[in-house]
Amino acid sequence: MQDTTASRTSPGAPSRASGPLSLLVLGGTRFVGRALVEAALAAGHRVTLFNRGRTAPGLFPAATGVETVLGDRTADLSALAGRRWDAVVDVAGYHPEVVRRAVDALGARTGRYVFVSSLSVLADQATVQDEDGQLLSLDGDLAPHQLYGARKAACERVVLDGFGERADVVRPGLIVGPYDPTDRFAYWPRRFRRGGRVLLPGDPADPAQFIDVRDLAQWILGCAAGRRGGVYHVTGRPLPFGAFFAACRALVNPAAEPVWVGTEALLRAGAEPWMGVPMWIGAPECAAVNLVDTSRALAAGLALRPLAGTLADTLAWDTARGGPAPGEEGLTAAAERRLLAATA
Repeated sequence: MQDTTASRTSPGAPSRASGPLSLLVLGGTRFVGRALVEAALAAGHRVTLFNRGRTAPGLFPAATGVETVLGDRTADLSALAGRRWDAVVDVAGYHPEVVRRAVDALGARTGRYVFVSSLSVLADQATVQDEDGQLLSLDGDLAPHQLYGARKAACERVVLDGFGERADVVRPGLIVGPYDPTDRFAYWPRRFRRGGRVLLPGDPADPAQFIDVRDLAQWILGCAAGRRGGVYHVTGRPLPFGAFFAACRALVNPAAEPVWVGTEALLRAGAEPWMGVPMWIGAPECAAVNLVDTSRALAAGLALRPLAGTLADTLAWDTARGGPAPGEEGLTAAAERRLLAATA
């Protein structure tokens, strides 16, 4: 059903909604978008999705109260003409020219624009950075793996220039939890449950840093309600790899045998330095990827659930789906045996 109600916020002024919101979600059916829509519905908000209908097209049928408008944001947003929303949440903006099209089309018809970016926008990943750190630029001399971050940084500038005080830029780190399309996090509780000798990468003191997708969704909703504004690093507090693996082991199989293999040994054995072992990063230029400063978000109310809950819920989901499809495992049993043998 079409929502023709005027926004409660006058475009051009910061918003701070206290009641149910009318939300336009660009995307909305994959991982972060899915968690966001579920959280919004639980909070009583009205949700309109705009997407191509290719990813999980039946995920939110009309009976859930979600309206889905089909269209391709890269070419035509005319299906949204004449509509107003309290906030738009862009969970699927990857190219600045595409984000600019949405900003131009919706600038006068929505109170806020919440853009889900990435910590990959930071130009320096070797030292600890806050929100004011230098960003990658598409005009710079980029390595191939930096192109994603540079494009996201350009998208941020488009949103901030177009919406000013009505813009929210959310920079997540590693996002984990149920329905994660990667196998970086779910691999570990599943692997410990299998038992035996479990290869653990790096050193027990190495940092890990991630955020449960449901905590991220709640933060995004707070931004949509106008409770913040500006740019925030939104991820969890760093914790030692040793503590993370100990939690996995305690949850599912204390009899599993941890076998620590140092970073240099893994690199000599041919492990890919960017998560060739799930959640492990062996590249020196990325030494601070898991040491991101989140003090601004924590001071603004970022709430993080206990690790045990994220592990248990992720394992339950992973078990229900039957584990990852062949070829999508974070690390196959054969690859783990090869690395253990090569580094023995």
